[in-house]
Amino acid sequence: MMSPFGICILTILGLGLLGLPIGYSMIAASIVYLILAGLDLGTSAEQILNGLYNSYVLLAVPLFLFSAELMNVSKMTDHLLRFCDMLVGRFRGGLGHINIVQSIIFAGMSGSAIADLAGTGRISIDMMTRNNRYPVSYAAAITAASAVIGPIIPPSIPMVLYALIADTSVGYLFLGGVIPGFLMALAQMIINTIQSHRHNYPVEAPIPLREWPGITMTAMPALLMPAILLGGIYSGIVTPTEAAAVAAAYAFGVAVLWYRNVSLNDTYTAVLNSARSTASIGMLICGALVFNYVVTIEQIPVTVKGLLAGWDMSATMFLFVVNVILLVLGCLLEGSTIILVILPIFIPTAQALGIDLVHFGVVTVFNIMIGLVTPPYGLLLFITSAISGAPLRNIIRDTFPFVLAMIVALAIITFIPETVLWLPKLVGYKG
Repeated sequence: MMSPFGICILTILGLGLLGLPIGYSMIAASIVYLILAGLDLGTSAEQILNGLYNSYVLLAVPLFLFSAELMNVSKMTDHLLRFCDMLVGRFRGGLGHINIVQSIIFAGMSGSAIADLAGTGRISIDMMTRNNRYPVSYAAAITAASAVIGPIIPPSIPMVLYALIADTSVGYLFLGGVIPGFLMALAQMIINTIQSHRHNYPVEAPIPLREWPGITMTAMPALLMPAILLGGIYSGIVTPTEAAAVAAAYAFGVAVLWYRNVSLNDTYTAVLNSARSTASIGMLICGALVFNYVVTIEQIPVTVKGLLAGWDMSATMFLFVVNVILLVLGCLLEGSTIILVILPIFIPTAQALGIDLVHFGVVTVFNIMIGLVTPPYGLLLFITSAISGAPLRNIIRDTFPFVLAMIVALAIITFIPETVLWLPKLVGYKG
């Protein structure tokens, strides 16, 4: 542990425990490593600049965040909830199903679990708890669990980050997430149905058929956004990064021209919020770029690859081990940190074992997103607790069945690769 790399790791842990953001911690620790190893300190700046300026795909991150902010300020989410109510509100536990379905639709626009939760979380929780229909903790739990769908169904900011470190097609990753995303939603709806019958949660009054066309028409601009994005990407008209720009422009056009409820101040707020989120993610990426350089110098991926090869591990066993490791790390670390720092260590071994990197990427992102609702880190649990006012321990208790269901879904996509690769292969992916 007294080697330069050991001191580097201890520095990251120490600064993190003192409260310094992980991005800054990695930059500082990497500089300490360069000093101790007698290497040029300018290498840190060089790695950051080269990594950022050569990664065109990273431009998608602020653009997707901006489009999500515009959808929030334009109240587009209110119309989506009404549309979801029309579809599934009549079933037992209907408000829970509405919560999940709106996350499916919102997932096709934002690419971020936090954006999903920020956009519809308070509205969904208030809707479910009005007149004591559902316990506050259950409403918060299903809201947090359904928000995890956001980064699985395309577009997906975590998949953009994975494409950066794995040199994999963002378009095929996006398409590979479609079936797993719906599988996750199905697992959550099954749990909601079971819980609703067990606790006799209410059935909502069905919306009259005559109102369906009007509700659909009002929500149509929001519903068209995923189709426009994916159609543009897979027809070859735009790249995923250009699609993010189209999404932001489309969200702004719909807010200003269709709903007509966005002021200059609202637009400024959306720009400011998305800039803050982008800066936070950007510092994390900068830290990961420098730290990954340190990891490469120390040949950690090669060492891990040799260690696993010595165990004579099959591809199936490797995926199982990686899933277990990521599930544990997801309880302790933020998702982007795992993608940018931990996954580069496993990718060379996955390639050596013949594991498809699109399949591996979707599986790992799916896994990491489960970590957003697992304690003690569970970022979405803290956010929903703050929004709802429910005690964190009660939210964790009510989230547990959803986590188990998502782990079952994770096992399915891990050991049946075609659940991920079938759609990409339909549009020409060769693997």
